[in-house]
Amino acid sequence: MDRDVRLRLDLGYDGTEFSGWARQPGLRTVQGELEAALGRILRLADPPSLTVAGRTDAGVHARGQVAHVDVPVSALAAVGTRSSAASGAMAEGTVAGDAVAPTAEVTAGLIRRLAGVLPPDIRVHAVSAAPEGFDARFSALSRRYGYRVCDAPGGVDPLRRREVLRHPRPLDVGLMNAAATRLLGEHDFAAFCKRREGATTIRELRRLDLVREADGTVLVTVVADAFCHSMVRALVGSLLAVGEGRRPVEWPGEALGRAVRDPGVHVAPAHGLTLEEVRYPAADELARRAIETRRVRTLS
Repeated sequence: MDRDVRLRLDLGYDGTEFSGWARQPGLRTVQGELEAALGRILRLADPPSLTVAGRTDAGVHARGQVAHVDVPVSALAAVGTRSSAASGAMAEGTVAGDAVAPTAEVTAGLIRRLAGVLPPDIRVHAVSAAPEGFDARFSALSRRYGYRVCDAPGGVDPLRRREVLRHPRPLDVGLMNAAATRLLGEHDFAAFCKRREGATTIRELRRLDLVREADGTVLVTVVADAFCHSMVRALVGSLLAVGEGRRPVEWPGEALGRAVRDPGVHVAPAHGLTLEEVRYPAADELARRAIETRRVRTLS
């Protein structure tokens, strides 16, 4: 019986013309395009199923997205030079357990072939054999997002218009940072999330700060162990209200404390948001981390 090997894929994409990450019938999605490309390259009857670290919404970009996929050893061994030597090298290497580790030649060949068949708004930067216990979603320690805003009177640099939000009023970054510090820590972020049946809105917000970069763009950096639906853009929306003077510094923290969806919290547009990085523990901690993450959290 043919065995499977789990691969880690590191990728990026311009989310402008996608209806988000998740596969949806009749819509163009990152998952749909990537699974179709893998199925074509590996000559599989049915495209393989990807698991992703963070399911981005329509219009959201990624530089540091991570996914995993399980593919048959026989299909993967045929990639690269498609020679018997490549297949033999594939069978000789092993990782923990009985999983077969693809050679560097095979993974390099897969990257090249993906570059040839994927649309230009998706790029796979690296492919590697996943360590035992690796799960792109549940093994992750944290996700880092960046949200970019331009409040210059003349508007956004045309070459960056797809990744930077134009804000029509000047922003006070100092006030926004003061408001942001009130949101750090483990809380119920229901005020900033769209609720989903059976899902918790308790998250640990580890970093939320703003800097004005050399070109005047305001970069909002957000790091958490995980995010609930629309959370990052809702946090940014609340800080924008503070930065332009419509809301006091205390308001986002007060909304957080009420732990219910606040109609005054507006979700910032998708195109300013980019998934920058996903961090994982050491290989021997991956399985334990995945078990911990699957537990539904409550506030003690």
